[in-house]
Amino acid sequence: MKIHEYQAKELFKRSEIPVDKSILCHSIAEALDAYDQLGLPKVVIKAQVLTGGRGKAGGVKIARDRNDVEKYAGEILGMKIKDFTVDRILVGEAIDIASEYYMSLVIDRNTKSVLLMLSSEGGMDIEEVARKTPERISRFVIDSSIGIPDFLARRAAFTLFDDLKLVTQASEIIRKLYTLFIETDASLAEINPLVLTQKGDLMAIDAKMTFDDNAAYRQSDIRALFEPTEEEKKEALAKSKGFSYVSLDGNIGCMVNGAGLAMATMDMIELYGGTPANFLDIGGSSNPTKVIDAMHLLLDDSRVKVVLINIFGGITRCDDVAKGLIEAFKQIDTKIPVVIRLTGTNEKEGLALLRDSEFQVAGTMDGATEIAVNYEKLGTKY
Repeated sequence: MKIHEYQAKELFKRSEIPVDKSILCHSIAEALDAYDQLGLPKVVIKAQVLTGGRGKAGGVKIARDRNDVEKYAGEILGMKIKDFTVDRILVGEAIDIASEYYMSLVIDRNTKSVLLMLSSEGGMDIEEVARKTPERISRFVIDSSIGIPDFLARRAAFTLFDDLKLVTQASEIIRKLYTLFIETDASLAEINPLVLTQKGDLMAIDAKMTFDDNAAYRQSDIRALFEPTEEEKKEALAKSKGFSYVSLDGNIGCMVNGAGLAMATMDMIELYGGTPANFLDIGGSSNPTKVIDAMHLLLDDSRVKVVLINIFGGITRCDDVAKGLIEAFKQIDTKIPVVIRLTGTNEKEGLALLRDSEFQVAGTMDGATEIAVNYEKLGTKY
């Protein structure tokens, strides 16, 4: 679960982590009022969307007077950033920055611990730093039974600063950020950039937090902030239907029974040079209605050029899957190719039902994948 920058900053503020003054606005008029309220010579106007890359997309502007505020607010409100439409902006003080740093806490699956990461290379290109010069990022694995005691926070802070005053400030921010991270069941808490102002103070001028969905039941305050994206709405719908579904960036819609087979299918697609559009495990049920719901879910994705169905019949019966597919396509009007591989329980019956259908039936997983990838590359329609 993601939240907006302004929401994360409010959580930071409650935890006494220093942040810049800012006001949330939904219109040009509100932005002008915010500028008057702040009473500052210059302000920063920032798009509030649940994605990164705002600065490079033109979603962050410095306004030096009221005319600038009106102009930039008008430009940013309504703009699209990675398919997200900007419907609110943050008007805040423009900080005189001496230098920028990076600080984050994240769940590290490999060590089963919280990982503290720090870098003196904060700012928009931290991803490039991580990719090209990972040695510039300091990492500290946090023992959950101990947390971050003062000595560890100071040790981490010394990787960024030599000045004892700044080390003290940074160590306090680290400890407070960790407390917030644990208390809210977060999976990520990021400050990028953490800035050193010209006055010699450290301040979080951007904030990003994500949270563990599985802990939402005990985080009512955090849950109230949730604004699901279209993908998250689709994943929630899939869950309500009994599916395991994750949206991806490719063009081959996958329907599989069993998580292991789903992972193997996606690996096979990549091996043949294709790109999976999703992870969709329909589970072990033999209910044809599930297949109908799954097809609707896949075909509602405009990126899907071809559907690959890979079923290994154990509990799931191949003839029920075939019946579900035939019934689904009585209700769905589409020209998207559907490639099917059925094997296992009632395989012969299932294949017999599909023999005179419009589906492409393959005898092996390799063969089905190859056909699907060729459809994706060629964009072929029935």
